[in-house]
Amino acid sequence: MAAAVRGLRARRGFISSTRSCSHSVTIKPQYDAVIIGGGHNGLIASAYLQKGGLKTAVLERRHVLGGAAVSEEIIPGFHFSRASYLLSLLRPHIYQDLELKKHGLKVYMRDPHSFTPMLEEGVGGQPPRSLLLGADLAKNQQEIGKFSKKDAKVYPDFLSHLERLACAIHPLLDAPPVDIPGVTQGSMRKRLSALKSLKPLVKSGLMLGKNIPDFYELITAPAMKVLNRWFESEPLIATLATDSVIGANTSPNNPGSGYVLLHHVMGELEKEKGAWGYAEGGMGGVSQSIARSARSLGADIFTERDVGQVLIGQDGFARGVLLKDGTEIKSKVVLSNATPYVTFKQLTPQEALPEGFIKAVDQIDYTSPVTKINVALDKLPNFLAAPNSSDGKPGPHHQCSIHLNCESVEVLEDAYREGQLGRPSSRPMLEMTIPSVLDPTLAPPGCHVVSIFTQFTPYWLEGHRAWTNEDRERFVDTVFGWIERYAPGFKKSIVGKDILTPPDLEKVFGLTGGNIFHGSMSLDQLYLARPLPSIADYRSPVKGLYLCGSGSHPGGGVMGAAGWNAALTVLSDLKRR
Repeated sequence: MAAAVRGLRARRGFISSTRSCSHSVTIKPQYDAVIIGGGHNGLIASAYLQKGGLKTAVLERRHVLGGAAVSEEIIPGFHFSRASYLLSLLRPHIYQDLELKKHGLKVYMRDPHSFTPMLEEGVGGQPPRSLLLGADLAKNQQEIGKFSKKDAKVYPDFLSHLERLACAIHPLLDAPPVDIPGVTQGSMRKRLSALKSLKPLVKSGLMLGKNIPDFYELITAPAMKVLNRWFESEPLIATLATDSVIGANTSPNNPGSGYVLLHHVMGELEKEKGAWGYAEGGMGGVSQSIARSARSLGADIFTERDVGQVLIGQDGFARGVLLKDGTEIKSKVVLSNATPYVTFKQLTPQEALPEGFIKAVDQIDYTSPVTKINVALDKLPNFLAAPNSSDGKPGPHHQCSIHLNCESVEVLEDAYREGQLGRPSSRPMLEMTIPSVLDPTLAPPGCHVVSIFTQFTPYWLEGHRAWTNEDRERFVDTVFGWIERYAPGFKKSIVGKDILTPPDLEKVFGLTGGNIFHGSMSLDQLYLARPLPSIADYRSPVKGLYLCGSGSHPGGGVMGAAGWNAALTVLSDLKRR
């Protein structure tokens, strides 16, 4: 094992040290733009600001770039996508503009992409049933037909329906929300200029056409209302329902959960729609490629630079930042890739913000049901529903998102209800991935890294009590116990683990409440209301201070769009100054 680890490090030396050096660049006392936080949105914003002629610095408090999209060697020889773990919703124009492939981004495409094994006894000596879904529509229908011939027949129509609705959203992702103040206030010239912000909304409406009522229903209705209209088989419905609640403290029976179903078909990689993949070296490979692109354009990017405060000039404008080590860095504008709560409650002097605005920031919902568990294994999991081959090579199902405890919606509902009572779910919803089956750079030969995305776990236990190490171990034992039932031998193969409850996600990655999206993706916190109606255009009440992270439109999961939109907003404002 030790020799294998040394060999892996020799092959992938740039990964084994996750420290993101600043390439011997000395931090300057003055920049045109300073970005707080080196997450992917902040890095993307820096690249576009540099393209626009602004000398830009990115200041990341941790030793590694990427925010939640990082790769870390937590266990010697094993490299994990420690938080974010799948790549898909990276906007295609950003991928092309920043030449990310040229700058080292390599993606392993997954096909098939979804595997749901049943926890049941096999019949007639056969293994338990399972549902395997991928790009081949005929194979999908064959798989679904094991549970319902009717569902198999209508599944292509369901996908086409979602794709029609999802395509209409794309114009909204790649532009700031409608400029309501601009359209309704000021001179006629300014109003006419602001009318341009309506263009993406009009384009989306025209693309939807007669499907506008269907779209409205989907984004407001419970996911189950939509799924029950199409399908009858529990395994298919429950598998699709997981998409509607992933990362969200909600149930597929709650209004508004239908919107996230669109993420099932919104993804795009290498021009393949609906595709999700693994970045080589983990999600840090994505962030590093963006950083290399930004640096090639002239951006200065620093790690271990912890910002303590936004500096406000006598004129009320943001004029730079003060680091916690006492260093002052002046700038014309400041962009924050931190959550809105961190930006306005911890980094911005409170006297610079209206009292009503501070109260509104306090009301933003950051509830998180997620605990992320990273596991190092010394062998490949062997699922009862799809036994490993005699040669030990990974099967098609091993590259998938593996849905456990997802045989029925009732199982998901029970997990959700327990979480709302302040208890970690006793039968949690699990999404498990094994990226090392496609990417050999992540683990020593014969070994594997596993990401387990679990729901539902509250931030506070029993409504008031903080997590202890005993609580963490107890929940992990529950998770491993369920996996063991699907894949006997899993527990014995564990080399090491990393547990990130909602408070841990907040502490390590700065995710307020542990929310992976920088704020709930509920209808009251989307588009014109993300994160608040008064700052949905990336501008804050402090002139020269902008948001550029996932807490802004279009929100978490849509990789890079907030950084791109914020950068364009800044460049437009500076042009008018």
